[in-house]
Amino acid sequence: MTEPVFAADPARLLIAAAAGILLLLLLIIKFKIHPVLSLLIAALVIGLGAGMPVPTLVSTVENGAGETLQGIILLIGLGSLFGGILEVSGGAQCVAQTLINKFGEKKAGIALGITGLVVGTTVFFEAGVVILIPLAFGLAKKTKKSTLYYVIPLLAGLATGFAFIPPSAGSVLVANMLNVDLGVMIAVGVPVGILSLIFAGILWSKFIGKKINTGLPSNIQEVREEEEANLPKFSTVLCIILVPLVLILCNTVSEYIPGLDVVRPVLQFLGTPFVALIIAVLLAMYFLGKKQGYNGEQLKKILDRSLKPTGQILLVITGGGIIRWVLQDCGMGNIIGPALEKSGLPLVLVAFLIAALIRASVGAAVVAMTMAAGIMAAMPGVADLSPVYLAAMVCAINGGATAFSHVNDSGFWLVGSLLEIDEKTTLKSWTMMETIVGVTGLVCAVVISLFA
Repeated sequence: MTEPVFAADPARLLIAAAAGILLLLLLIIKFKIHPVLSLLIAALVIGLGAGMPVPTLVSTVENGAGETLQGIILLIGLGSLFGGILEVSGGAQCVAQTLINKFGEKKAGIALGITGLVVGTTVFFEAGVVILIPLAFGLAKKTKKSTLYYVIPLLAGLATGFAFIPPSAGSVLVANMLNVDLGVMIAVGVPVGILSLIFAGILWSKFIGKKINTGLPSNIQEVREEEEANLPKFSTVLCIILVPLVLILCNTVSEYIPGLDVVRPVLQFLGTPFVALIIAVLLAMYFLGKKQGYNGEQLKKILDRSLKPTGQILLVITGGGIIRWVLQDCGMGNIIGPALEKSGLPLVLVAFLIAALIRASVGAAVVAMTMAAGIMAAMPGVADLSPVYLAAMVCAINGGATAFSHVNDSGFWLVGSLLEIDEKTTLKSWTMMETIVGVTGLVCAVVISLFA
């Protein structure tokens, strides 16, 4: 654990931290101030309240911003570029339509869940919803079933992909903060994501779809399905999506296989996460761009547009990271660590509870991920845990940051407005789905940690 830069009085630091977090909640929830500004104000209040000298506080804020972005800014930016091409080229629709044709309409919910899981590893949740939800509406119109029967698996797949499986922004962010190798994170995150999809998406959708019959939104007159002839080939899209995952995994596995000394440097280079994503973006530009009829100028516009949402999310991540570094540099880890160790609770459970509390209070999953990961990273002994245990902790944190979405979460309103359902129905369907994802992540994390 990093030694504190400033040894704050424990009682004063706890009071300052509580006041800062309470202020953060008030600014976001009550006064509707943007999370970036709210996070920075809260960080300054915590630092000044703890008695940190102003020059030290300024240095901590600046260093915290740099340390938080280091290792993730390229991955999130490259992931956005990749997702932008996947969206515009029809790659995401191609994956969904192929799986639906393969599974049939009766099992279309499973196909949509798998599509969401795959796409959720490459695009932001909101983008994935907008891209794919027309397919769910089209199926609901054909079968006359509740839209929840098809939308919930899709949403669950997107949520689990974002939370647990690199190179998604959520999993990469927390894994980076806890120094978890992304190859290990993929190996742990994939089964956790699949189990979460089964419980929260496939099983829950069957229950809630029969219990609540939600009709098509009023603005859906005729859901247009993309003609398969105009879409890229399924095999092409799938191979490109798998490229970064396979390269990263090969890099990790090569360290444990004797006899690979000659090729190991090559695998290490190609399996470096940002290099793997560069390769994936270039392949997407050619096979999903040039080969689909897009010229260089059109591709540039697609990439420019895909980067627009990343600025805000990076700033929110930075704000949460700054609070983490202020707390860490004041010695919060030395206060919380011994107290939690005495509580006897497993660290993965502690990580989940911290993230869930922040998620329920603030609403923003990324803020909950960042702050919970920062608090856990500052605890004594965490850095010495095994890579698999730390990957399980990532699942616990992101599970907690996914659960309990309600009225202070933008995703809650996005889903409710797209489906044209009231708040009560959104709580019963969406909030429960998100909570099942989170709890499944926790249960898996606890089980994995027992063998790590």
